[in-house]
Formats: sequence, C-alpha cells, structure tokens
Amino acid sequence: MSDQLTLAAETRDRGGKGASRDLRRNGRVPAVIYGMKQDPISIHVEEKALVRALMTGHFMNTVVMVDTGNGKPTRTLPKDVAFDVVTDRPLHVDFLRISEHATVHVNVPVHFTDEEECKGIKIGGVLNVVRHELELIVDAADIPGEIAISLKGLEVGDSIHISHVALPKGAKSAIDDRDFTIATIIAPSALKSTEGDNETEAGGAEAPAETADAEGEAAATEAPAEGDTAE
Repeated sequence: MSDQLTLAAETRDRGGKGASRDLRRNGRVPAVIYGMKQDPISIHVEEKALVRALMTGHFMNTVVMVDTGNGKPTRTLPKDVAFDVVTDRPLHVDFLRISEHATVHVNVPVHFTDEEECKGIKIGGVLNVVRHELELIVDAADIPGEIAISLKGLEVGDSIHISHVALPKGAKSAIDDRDFTIATIIAPSALKSTEGDNETEAGGAEAPAETADAEGEAAATEAPAEGDTAE
C-alpha cells in the first residue's frame, strides 16, 4: 500500500495567469481541489514540498491530505500535474476530493522480480515491457504502491498477461474486456537471426502470435486523466 502524504497549502483569493505567475515567482504552485459535488477550492502549495512528493515516483497514486490550516485536512487524490515544457517545473496541480473508502481509478507501476531465475533472460532473451503501469480500480484506503510480477521460469517467447497477475485483495483491472499483454520475453537480434535460419532449413515456421499481440498492446494509448486545465 502506498503511504499517505500530508501537504501544507494556503487558499488563494485571486485567480488568473497574473496571480499564478506571482505565486510561482515566490516558490509556490497554484492548485485546485474539486469533486464530491462541492465547490472547487483554489489553493497554492510550496514548490519544494511538491517536488519532493513528485520524486517519490508514486505521487499520482498516493492519498494526499491537503492541509489548508483550517484544522481539517482534505483527503484527495492527485489527478493531474502540469509542467513547464522547458524547465520541467510544476505549474499547476489538480486534486480530487475522495472519501476514506472511495473506489478510485489509479495507475500503479509494475515491478518485475526474479530476473535471475528467468530461463529466457539467462540464455540472452530480453524483457520487452508493454505496460509499465496497470490501471486499477481499488479502495482509496488500499492503493498499492506497485504491482510485483515474477519472471521466474519464463522462456523466450513467453508472455505475461493480466490474467497471470495476482492483484491485491479488492483490486481489479480497469480494463476488463481483454486479457492484455504486460510484457514478453523476446529473443535478441542475434538469436532471432539464428532461429530464422533454422526455421528456413526446417521448411519455415510461423511467427508466434504473441508478437502481434504485444505490438498491438504497445500501440494502445491511455485516456488522459480528468482535471481542471492548468492556469
């Protein structure tokens, strides 16, 4: 489970690009809290604190308690962070209000384990990652920090599908209309060339269907997260 984070904030009365530029010049990042059929609240947070949170690598799937100093922090989930295209500094953050046990959609990073016990990698195969994150539907109180997937025993040509992954209790894939590919063990170019020669001598063999599946999955794009437009 990802850790809960508390982020200090202050409310802001002025809106618009000019006010936002003034905040950024003073080391602050404008943000908004919205959702749960309540009025949005314009806030700003310290840039350094935000950057530290972003550097954890799992800010977007962490419950963030936004404390505006009114004695009652707001439970939120980050939905979007806008960055400067030149400096990569954060420009604006969208926070979605959530209840303690709300059902939320999150993108959770995948972590592959047991590479040393992967037969395909031992003989020179390469791990081809199709999806670095899994879109999950989970309880907000039980958001996993990552999903561990073992490569133990996999051979060249083997693929890992979502049906092979043991998700945490209560979590399910947001994509439920197909058994999509997460990763495959592919042969390096030298090994592919050797296999191609062998197949030609043997009368030719069909390419594994899994390659086409992996390429199709790699071409798939995720829908952008909802959120207010950055100021």
